[in-house]
Amino acid sequence: MSSDRIDAESKVSGNQANIPARIRRELDIDDGDHLRWHLENGSLRVEVVQQQTGTFAEFDGYDGDEKTDVTTEHDAWGVDVE
Repeated sequence: MSSDRIDAESKVSGNQANIPARIRRELDIDDGDHLRWHLENGSLRVEVVQQQTGTFAEFDGYDGDEKTDVTTEHDAWGVDVE
């Protein structure tokens, strides 16, 4: 993959490089996103991994049949209480 086109340029400072704003906007890169770095035949490829939004982004909820009473069992759910 060889190209003379330069989309943007940044400078390394203290072993860190900034991602130019135009590139961040175009790829929708935001705080908390991850960058995966790949070396391919002497070239660098970067993959953007978007952060899932919200603390419970993958939480589907409780799908059981057992009823609970939050006022008495809140801290004991899933724990045998004597």
